[in-house]
Amino acid sequence: MEHFQMYIGGEGRDAASGEWIESQNPFTGETWAMIPRGGAEDAAYAVGVAEEAFRNPAWRDLTPTARGALLRRVGDLIADNAERLAEAEVRDNGKLKLEMYGQLQYVPQWYYYYGGLADKVEGKTLPIDKPNTFAYTRHEPLGVCAMITPWNSPILLLSFKLSAALAAGNTVVVKPSEFTSTSTLELAKLFTEAGFPPGVVNVVTGYGPEVGEPLVTDDRVKRVAFTGSEAGGQRVYQSAAAGLKKVSLELGGKSPNIVFDDANLDNAVKGAISGIFAATGQTCIAGSRLLVQRSIHDAFVGRVVEFAKSAKMGNPMDMSTEVGPVTTPPQFEKVLKYIDIAKDEGCELRLGGAPATRPECGKGWFIEPTIFTGVENKMRIAQEEVFGPVLSVIPFDTDEQALEIANDVLYGLASGVWTQNLNRAHRMAHGIEAGTVWVNTYRAMSMTTPFGGYKRSGLGKENGTDQIKEYMDVKTVWIDMNDEFPSPFSMR
Repeated sequence: MEHFQMYIGGEGRDAASGEWIESQNPFTGETWAMIPRGGAEDAAYAVGVAEEAFRNPAWRDLTPTARGALLRRVGDLIADNAERLAEAEVRDNGKLKLEMYGQLQYVPQWYYYYGGLADKVEGKTLPIDKPNTFAYTRHEPLGVCAMITPWNSPILLLSFKLSAALAAGNTVVVKPSEFTSTSTLELAKLFTEAGFPPGVVNVVTGYGPEVGEPLVTDDRVKRVAFTGSEAGGQRVYQSAAAGLKKVSLELGGKSPNIVFDDANLDNAVKGAISGIFAATGQTCIAGSRLLVQRSIHDAFVGRVVEFAKSAKMGNPMDMSTEVGPVTTPPQFEKVLKYIDIAKDEGCELRLGGAPATRPECGKGWFIEPTIFTGVENKMRIAQEEVFGPVLSVIPFDTDEQALEIANDVLYGLASGVWTQNLNRAHRMAHGIEAGTVWVNTYRAMSMTTPFGGYKRSGLGKENGTDQIKEYMDVKTVWIDMNDEFPSPFSMR
């Protein structure tokens, strides 16, 4: 049993209450670590430390170039510790080491990228219409930023936010999911090792109402970045509104993965599997609605079913495992509930539909890869985010019908299109209401490409060059070079 501490001001710290949260291994179902159960007092303390660090010359007076150097050093340390950090995430959230190790080897790119951008943010000299007047703009950091992250990919989704915020010169307080805090706590120590001043990066652990809410409502916090459920995002947005804070929300999805009859079907089958059964379907970008052109529907579904049957389930630490457990008991029960809902709605169960009882799954929270056909887009199983290994297959006839079905949901985070027709690919990419459209691929990510949703999938974008300015304010500076000030009773 390991006991972890919160990380505030460059030091470990227990919760003020002295209470703890058990962190369970989704594969074994057993408690493997204890996490401090922080509260409002801990949140306030962390914000105070972060605010002091923001005003401290040790951080405030660093040049952007020096900040960039620190970020690149962090990237190197993450690369050096990739396997250790990946294993912490696997023990906490049950995702495959195969994926998490690859993910942690790629995460350093965010710190290299924003480290390089840190000294590329330039103000402008403005061509003003006033004689003998000089005007220019500056981009300045906001201050303390709060970041609330989910349990499915803690370090990756935090790095989307953290790398840009630090490059801009802010300080940060992170509230990771109470289910998966350990890897974030381990990550935070690397910032101190890299040379960041104490208090620039802080982590407070605990439950949302007890830690997240106080962070969001603290007047000293200038920006809130949240990734999680739609309901959680709504609460964050409402709470932040009272303080007129800047907010970004990356929320749920019900993404369409559209297969046309002219697609490379071998690749499309793999894309369908990747879209929903990779990461056990526990990803906001999951291609949980598989739209298949009617002319190939039966044959294509048969191939997807056979491929899914062959997926190896078991210990996520085993590099040959392909489908791991559901991360938490509440999520396990939620997925099973949605399977029952789909059955009640009249969908045809083609595969799975129950907890996995294979010996290799041990005592973990496993659900068999599940595929439903006979799904109509109005059904709950097609409209609501399941966040598990459950695929709804919906047939369509024409391009226009595919677009209509794809867009007929409240969400708009991601989508996939499988076709060899270039004109069709562009028409679909233009017509789909989603923040990301993948053509002949799925689940591709890069620090260079903006990521975020349309509609109820969130507000704002992460990644790309523009994100760094989302963590800055723009200041306009006027310099009057006239020798005499005109009438004070008239606007200049």
